Amino acid sequence: MGKIYTALGLMSGTSMDGVDASIIQTDGKSEYKAILDKYFEYPKNIYKNLTTLRDKIKSSKDLKKQQKQIKSVEKEITIFHAKAANEILKKTKVNVNFIGFHGQTIFHNADEKITKQLGDGKLLSILTRKTVVYDFRQNDIKNNGQGAPLTPIFHKLLVEQNKIKTPVIILNIGGITNYTFVKKDIIPSNHSRGNWKNKKKTKQFVFFSGDTGPGNCLIDLWMREHSAMLYDKNGKIALSGKINKEIVRKALTWTDNKHSYDIKDFNYIFLFFKKLSLKDGAASLAEYTAETILHYLDFIFKNNTWNKNLHFLISGGGRKNNFLVNKIKNKIKKSVKLIDNLEIDGDFIESQAFAYLAIRSYLKLPISFPETTGCKKPCTGGVMIKNF
Repeated sequence: MGKIYTALGLMSGTSMDGVDASIIQTDGKSEYKAILDKYFEYPKNIYKNLTTLRDKIKSSKDLKKQQKQIKSVEKEITIFHAKAANEILKKTKVNVNFIGFHGQTIFHNADEKITKQLGDGKLLSILTRKTVVYDFRQNDIKNNGQGAPLTPIFHKLLVEQNKIKTPVIILNIGGITNYTFVKKDIIPSNHSRGNWKNKKKTKQFVFFSGDTGPGNCLIDLWMREHSAMLYDKNGKIALSGKINKEIVRKALTWTDNKHSYDIKDFNYIFLFFKKLSLKDGAASLAEYTAETILHYLDFIFKNNTWNKNLHFLISGGGRKNNFLVNKIKNKIKKSVKLIDNLEIDGDFIESQAFAYLAIRSYLKLPISFPETTGCKKPCTGGVMIKNF
């Protein structure tokens, strides 16, 4: 184990409900220790300003049109992140070396090589008097990557350090669902060169990942537009509804033909369900979401070598929607458990991950890989700023 660093990770997801903050200690490679986790809910005015801005930005052109409002909301959420950071920093005696600042995504289009996360790293550094690492996705996109997901390298560390049985898929259900497949395998060292038969073989963890499509985003949008609720707590509304199988089938057919899970397409998918009642819509959208996850991962099940002992661990906010989780369990027909069953808090994996990524960025270690984002080669990322 190398030198140990301490980092604070700040993560605010597509639900735009608040900020997860986590302090961890790590060498940036093979060891980490969780120190403290805390959630900070956005006040109503910030939530309203964020969601209003997000709804206005439907294309990259809108980033220029809404520039004035973007700067205003960016300053607002940066100040909130700073208050959250300073509050959690007061609760620990350890000296934090870096803040990993994910920011708030308002637009992402890898095809256009454009990604926009609200968050002023320079201002956050001034307000916290800490070195800040932010804007993690740009370098990956410049290297022909999708810019996401960035957490798989941390997922792999979770599997290694907690001695989780492999092969395993960590299914992270946030606004968007992503997965990380991890398996311990015997591979030749430096296997990219020369003849495999003549290389020394070592046992290493191999991993790959990707986005599967919607997670909570469609269900949350449905609840916001058809009720006073921000989300379907525990999936209770869906549980009391009836799935409209014909509408789900039509939505899935359109998705298959489109071959796209771009977030801008979700508004069109939403139209299939618009005439349903609150309860039936929640149930049908949960069914659609579960089907898209299964459909995307189906290629893994066809590999008999992995299929035999493959099991799933679910993390992210979507794991609290019991209706959705049970649908996934019934469709996958494998061992499916919440990651919390292993005494790992599923609420703070991503905030811990961005603390870890901040250290890796400082050490100039890769945070994205061809197997995770599709980038040309393993690349580091993140902009580092010390502004105090």
